[in-house]
Amino acid sequence: MCGIAGIFHLDTPKPVDPARVKQMLGALAHRGPDGEGVWTAPGVGLGQNRLAIIDLATGQQPMHSADGKLTVVFNGEIYNYRELRVDMETWGAEFRTQSDTEVILHGWRRWGPACLDHFTGMFAFALFDAEQQCLFMARDRLGVKPFYYTELSDGAVLFGSELKALLAHPRLRRSPDLSAVEDFLGLGYVPDDACIVAGVKKLPAGHHMTLRRNHRLPEPQRWWDIGFPADARGSVKDLEHQLTDYMRMAVRSRMVSDVPLGAFLSGGVDSSSVVALMAEASRSAVETCSIGFDQPDLDETGHARLVAERFATHHSERIVSPDDYGLIDTLVHHFDEPFADASALPMYRVCELARERVTVALSGDGADEALAGYRRHRFFVAENRARGMLGSQVSGRLFGALGRAYPKADWAPRPLRAKSTFEALARPPEEAYARAIGFTAPEIRARLFTPEATRALDGHRAEARIETAMRNAPANDWLGRAQYADMTIWMPGDILTKVDRMSMAVGLEAREPLLDHKLLAFEASLPQPMRLRGQQGKWLMKHAMRRYLPEEILYRPKMGFVTPISAWFRGPLAGEADRIARGAALANTGWFRPDELSRIANEHRIGRADHGRLLWQLLMLDKSLTRLFGV
Repeated sequence: MCGIAGIFHLDTPKPVDPARVKQMLGALAHRGPDGEGVWTAPGVGLGQNRLAIIDLATGQQPMHSADGKLTVVFNGEIYNYRELRVDMETWGAEFRTQSDTEVILHGWRRWGPACLDHFTGMFAFALFDAEQQCLFMARDRLGVKPFYYTELSDGAVLFGSELKALLAHPRLRRSPDLSAVEDFLGLGYVPDDACIVAGVKKLPAGHHMTLRRNHRLPEPQRWWDIGFPADARGSVKDLEHQLTDYMRMAVRSRMVSDVPLGAFLSGGVDSSSVVALMAEASRSAVETCSIGFDQPDLDETGHARLVAERFATHHSERIVSPDDYGLIDTLVHHFDEPFADASALPMYRVCELARERVTVALSGDGADEALAGYRRHRFFVAENRARGMLGSQVSGRLFGALGRAYPKADWAPRPLRAKSTFEALARPPEEAYARAIGFTAPEIRARLFTPEATRALDGHRAEARIETAMRNAPANDWLGRAQYADMTIWMPGDILTKVDRMSMAVGLEAREPLLDHKLLAFEASLPQPMRLRGQQGKWLMKHAMRRYLPEEILYRPKMGFVTPISAWFRGPLAGEADRIARGAALANTGWFRPDELSRIANEHRIGRADHGRLLWQLLMLDKSLTRLFGV
């Protein structure tokens, strides 16, 4: 685990100043506190900040092949490197280290770009081939590890693990991209195919790209995708055993480490399942950690403690106040791009706690997306059932009329908030789901933007990518299409970005066993009732884990990290709301209507409406724009 950065000249192989690469690495020092390495050759420079996890003695990077013709910098872990090493040695490969990095060098020499198909892991790497005069750049299947790049006016391509590495280069021009602002407002994050800095791109999850001398910057090529064929056959018992086997293998493969290793434990079914399988595989007590809140209705430490006692883990917990808004500037610094998921605050705290005792922590991320564990999945299936009974035209007219007539009642109990349900039923499935996983509705964004900004957007909509992904998804049912959008857009843009930045902020490696690609492929093959049955998401997983976990863990209501944002903006952050109302950096862009910003802040302050989430989003955008562009 580490931070990587580099420079490659597409045209003339100009000398690369090592100090320039070191400057880029300096911005990533938090990702790799255990060492720094820089290597340059005509037209190329590669660097790495190392967080030492495997082969502490000889795993330094940049790493070279024995003949010096290949050089790689690598962020992540190849979990099956030991098996690959044995195979490679049978066809004559000679290893000089015990590092997983070295299998990338031998894999490239043997298979070229197809080496990626052989790797199980999370990774982002850049490999220079001196014979071919090319730089091969790749990102893992799900996008667990980040990869930013851009081309300068002189033909130099910069890349780095975080945007701040590119920003450290003095020749990168900084200007904001309005379409990325629309994406952020619509989704709550800047997705993989966009960046807040114009001209900067992210290598998408499951893609690679080869830079060659005297060739233009190419388009990334997809090397992996997930499908939801729902074609698995077998009894519940057989499928249950298969799922458990895949989960067990995924967890055990991620327990390989030369440094202390543990797990996040929330007391939910996902993290509890990971801890159960770790305990099964470990001869010593598993290190677990949890954070709780000083408000009983938000606190899960009791459930986490129950799991810790069941598996005799070495458990630590810390109670924190939900009022952790003092971390705002820390979040802005580490995310670079605006990020509106406020659960990043408690995520930072649990990473901070874990780092006190371990260097690697396993998480339970991924099961909700793969096995339809979110409430929105249940609603979406129910809505589609209603559409199917009435037909699209009838449901559009009927529910459209009901949606227009029914009063908006956000204050009412959930069963009485029918307006949004009627409106969703009146729309095509992909449009309804895109709105369901969005952050700020299109109608609100339309009121926020000035006429000039609206014209500049030229019809660009944040939701369009989700709708397109669902229409084109390799899936056999609408639930699979929704899950495909979750896995390819929401997962890398929100969940994995949050975990990567918050864990790396404290020098902690987070591993996600439930995102193992073989496990995911099996789960995606399950028929819909094995994923979502009635009101029960993750049905087969919960069924399979009954031998490990009690029902009060398996079937308790789902909770997440909760932050009292709305109360903040009527209390300790009231001044920030007033600043937005008076005209903060947002107003200086010329993109937002000051009167609308003022109305939102004032309505929330006096309790006429709850705009807490929107104010948080605007605050994150305001601070990011100020930090990046000085607006």
